[in-house]
Amino acid sequence: MGNIAIGGDNPIRIQSMATTDTNDTEASVVQAKRIIDAGGELVRFTTQGTREAENMKNISARLKADGYTQPLVADVHFTAHTADVAALYCEKVRINPGNYVDPGRTFKHLEYTDEEYREELKKIEEKLVPFINICKEHRTAVRIGVNHGSLSDRIMSRYGDTPEGIVESCMEFLRIFRREQFDDVVISIKASNTVVMVTTVRLLVKTMEQEDMHYPLHLGVTEAGEGEDGRIKSAVGIGALLTEGIGDTIRVSLSEEPECEIPVARKLVELIPECTRLRQEAEASIQDDTITLTVPYVATESQQTETDAWETFQLKAAMAVGALLIDRKATKLTILNSQFSILNLSALADTILQAARIKFTKTEYISCPGCGRTLYNLQETIARIKAATSDLVGLKIGIMGCIVNGPGEMADADYGYVGAGRGKISLYRQKECVEKNIPEAEAVERLLALIRADGHPCGPQQR
Repeated sequence: MGNIAIGGDNPIRIQSMATTDTNDTEASVVQAKRIIDAGGELVRFTTQGTREAENMKNISARLKADGYTQPLVADVHFTAHTADVAALYCEKVRINPGNYVDPGRTFKHLEYTDEEYREELKKIEEKLVPFINICKEHRTAVRIGVNHGSLSDRIMSRYGDTPEGIVESCMEFLRIFRREQFDDVVISIKASNTVVMVTTVRLLVKTMEQEDMHYPLHLGVTEAGEGEDGRIKSAVGIGALLTEGIGDTIRVSLSEEPECEIPVARKLVELIPECTRLRQEAEASIQDDTITLTVPYVATESQQTETDAWETFQLKAAMAVGALLIDRKATKLTILNSQFSILNLSALADTILQAARIKFTKTEYISCPGCGRTLYNLQETIARIKAATSDLVGLKIGIMGCIVNGPGEMADADYGYVGAGRGKISLYRQKECVEKNIPEAEAVERLLALIRADGHPCGPQQR
């Protein structure tokens, strides 16, 4: 794929996704350069339609003219024809089995006979084979990217909201690719819930092995959030798999500027050998349902500040115990280190336990990293919502840029704030949309009013 090889004995590749409007060539080129300059080896852009897909030609040409030859990836949802166009201009195209042919998820239960279900699979094949042929002709790679938050109603109705259903959504497509003898494929299965993500990826690996399939895997905890929580959540999920030797390319999805994701991802890759050893030591330490983790502090040249050192320590701790907590080999965690305060170490342990879905000690935010589909100021909105709701321990709030994964990824959230169109927001109580197409200027206050109406004190009233 371009000048980047993925899988096998190749290095684990680091990538991110642009947040610009893909029709804006200048802004897209500038942001792609920032990602690449930070160390990103692939850059993904959303291509909502054929116009955006066609403009990838201009973005690619501009970058290559300036000496940036890293592969560009088109991210396609809902419109199969857009994938056909994107394959002409990009080194890789990501398609989502949940909405490539199936309509968007509505949480409706559908009844199929076996014959009717087979007919639905034929519809997929009819759309997919022409796309595969275009990719063959243009030597374009493909990512089959399944998101827990955008499984189709068809899959949900037959398999339920289960790891088995998520894996089957992937395997339906992968079997067609193999039948068509197209192997330039990368697989990803993502979820905002670290337990779902790790369990499902493990099941995918087992299922592929049973069918004698061997494709590289892209790892990520989608909608991980921002700041410390987003980093630790990513380290728990991605790190659990990396310490098992699973993963060929990764993205740390943070609700921040995309280039901020790259150093975090790089640290996770660099920490694999040490955290694999620490994981073994941590497992051996388990007693009375408690992991006692002694994390050594070693200053490096890359840790120029105390903040850098603390972040590396956090990632190391989360990565070392992620799999043990996800597998419930213990449900309590003690972290020991003489360099940092007991208060900070205790808070870190609580954050790791929350990331592993064991113990909730603060508000849980499920927020996407944003992309060209996001039509409001995501970072500013997250900050406003967090400022007003940070005391609501155990409450889950989803803050999502668009409907691709919004209602699905935050299905277990108590409340959701989802971009519905330019300048419009829809609000959710769990899976139910309770207010549609609210003007953006009013949306945060309307969300807070909804939360207060349900008996949760938030906003200025509680300060």
